[in-house]
Amino acid sequence: MTKILQKHMPDAFKRVARMVGYSLLLGDTEAWHRLTVVLSARLTPEQRAAMAWAALRSLTPGQVAAVAETVLPQRAGQPIALLFNYMDEAAFWADMASEGELKAYALASFTRLSPDNQAAFLDYVQERAAA
Repeated sequence: MTKILQKHMPDAFKRVARMVGYSLLLGDTEAWHRLTVVLSARLTPEQRAAMAWAALRSLTPGQVAAVAETVLPQRAGQPIALLFNYMDEAAFWADMASEGELKAYALASFTRLSPDNQAAFLDYVQERAAA
């Protein structure tokens, strides 16, 4: 069966398969970047999406999120300077922030609050959760 498949496999697929092997063997960033070039040149967007789907399904949800945060350039960055009021600016920034950014800024902000404000914040959050 494999001989028949090899005989009828398009050259582009063979080149992609070889490059995947080289990238796995070398295992460095440059090899993976070069694989991206070969994939873009040799496969259709649908074929690349199918490969990405298969690879992502082999990962845990946390690993998928980590890969997505690395690949997707859509990060909010740091909050911008105040233009209106703190709550409006914070809500605007949070709408664009990644999950990692939200967690980091939330934890850093919470730990900088005074003990009284931490307690008030927890009361507020718990009341909203109960509602």
